[in-house]
Amino acid sequence: MIVKDVRCLRVGVLGCGPIAQAAHLEAVRKARNAELYAICDVADELRERMKAVHQPRVSYREYEVMLADPEVEAVIIATADAFHVEAARAAIEAGKHVLVEKPLGISVESCRELRDIAARAGIVAQVGNNRRFDPGIAFARRFITEEIGTRISIKVWYHDSLYRYTMTDNLQPIPIASESSRRPPGNPKADRRRYYLLTHGSHLVDTARWLGGPIAGVRARRLERFDAFCWFISVDYEDGTLGHLDLQIPVRGDFQEGFQVFGEGGSVEGRVHLPWFHKSSDVEGFSARDRQYRRVLGEDAHTYKLQVEGFAATILAEKPLVGATFDDGLAAVQTLVAIARSVETGEFVRLADAIGEV
Repeated sequence: MIVKDVRCLRVGVLGCGPIAQAAHLEAVRKARNAELYAICDVADELRERMKAVHQPRVSYREYEVMLADPEVEAVIIATADAFHVEAARAAIEAGKHVLVEKPLGISVESCRELRDIAARAGIVAQVGNNRRFDPGIAFARRFITEEIGTRISIKVWYHDSLYRYTMTDNLQPIPIASESSRRPPGNPKADRRRYYLLTHGSHLVDTARWLGGPIAGVRARRLERFDAFCWFISVDYEDGTLGHLDLQIPVRGDFQEGFQVFGEGGSVEGRVHLPWFHKSSDVEGFSARDRQYRRVLGEDAHTYKLQVEGFAATILAEKPLVGATFDDGLAAVQTLVAIARSVETGEFVRLADAIGEV
């Protein structure tokens, strides 16, 4: 049984499409300190279906009208990537706290401008990198800080499986679509190189930064064979640590996401599960101090729910922001742009020089 706090953050969700249906609507309803106060979508039949299922207090067709509602304290942006920046800007200008589904945007310049607008507004602005709320990955970050100390190498990989969608279809609610939904011009999924970087590379890059710190630059290669795509990315971290990122879609095998970190005081490695299992990553850390391995016990791992709870706690209880900031979102997009430019040129690309769109 879900027990709600006396004071809950009143949240409005923009977009009733796939990611809202699979993650955000349920996450807000299950979060102990948040209330699904409003939903908004231009597709009337889709909005009405989601209203019947999730029972917000109010629903809106026009985003501007939802933003004008004084009862809405925060907005979750669950739209297509191309609409993230403009929707987040409108929420910020309306004085609403905002959680934007990753990636923050599709160009360095628009993300930088949005970051600056949010900073001046003084609102809580978060990017939806839900892996940060995986108890296993949170344990790994603490272990790196407390036990490993100076790092020498970091490897992070993300292998989406050819067969993964069978599992996903079993785990997620049956998606409901509408021909009236607002869509970006053309078909963003048609350019799969770009689509895979934005959709899956966002997770890879944020985990690499969350565990390893700021990235200075990258050298990337891409290979395409038998309708599969492989990126091998050499990373220079700002602290001198060497990194390797591996993005492959799809692999003929099981879904794999994981990391290895080696340092002066020990090492840590982990295997990350599909988030729809709501299962903590399998993570094990070795401390050279006492020559002991440590493993995180199974915990609540509904990362989308925990993400909302962390967001709400920052607003209501003034707790430190655990989720990705807009600075993190900007750095992630810069990294993705740098990867794309490095593939094109064959050269090492500094993040400071990365401009334009992914």
